[in-house]
Amino acid sequence: MSVTESAIAVLDIDGTLIDSNYQHALAWYRALRSVGETFPVWRLHRLIGMGGDQLVTAVGGEELERRVGERAREQQGREVDALLEEMAPLPGARDLLIAVKERGHRLVLASSGQQRHVDVFLDMLDARDIVDDWTTSADVESSKPAPDLLQVALKKLGAPPNASSVMVGDSVWDVEAAKRAGMPAIVVRSGGFGDDELQRAGAIALYDTPGDLAKALDDTPLA
Repeated sequence: MSVTESAIAVLDIDGTLIDSNYQHALAWYRALRSVGETFPVWRLHRLIGMGGDQLVTAVGGEELERRVGERAREQQGREVDALLEEMAPLPGARDLLIAVKERGHRLVLASSGQQRHVDVFLDMLDARDIVDDWTTSADVESSKPAPDLLQVALKKLGAPPNASSVMVGDSVWDVEAAKRAGMPAIVVRSGGFGDDELQRAGAIALYDTPGDLAKALDDTPLA
């Protein structure tokens, strides 16, 4: 299979390649507390992987979004800034990127994170010379579970929306976005969701770590 014919690999960064989900949950907790709103961390964790443009409404409704959404997002970004040093690549994350490229696939990282955070993660992974391109929250108006981010990822490679592609993520929100974009979704368990939830959402395969997926890549559409 040639490079142009092989499936495009679209990989989430936050929580899939970088161990960051619990830090993001804590950052949202602190950000919402800073605007006078307190929600249990477990509820916030269940929404991590959903874009920040949608999370406030998901946790507290449209009235909360109108009242504090923008301030909460800005503060959440600052809280993440303070936690970046506590984040690290998940086991085998860079190995997965290399394995995908070695099989001749084009590779784009689809992040809804802020540009400055994505820059840090790219450096953590030493990935700039491996991947073909990447996205940030600046590239779309609506983030996951909307399919926009994945569609923009394909567009960055000059590929049509119906190009053969596979999504790798860590949350039900990734799977939902992939489904809406017409992509099969492979999931690593670092999002903290149950296998039953991920399979019910439509995940075609589950792995503990990116490294485990890298070793099993020949058993997936990214062979």
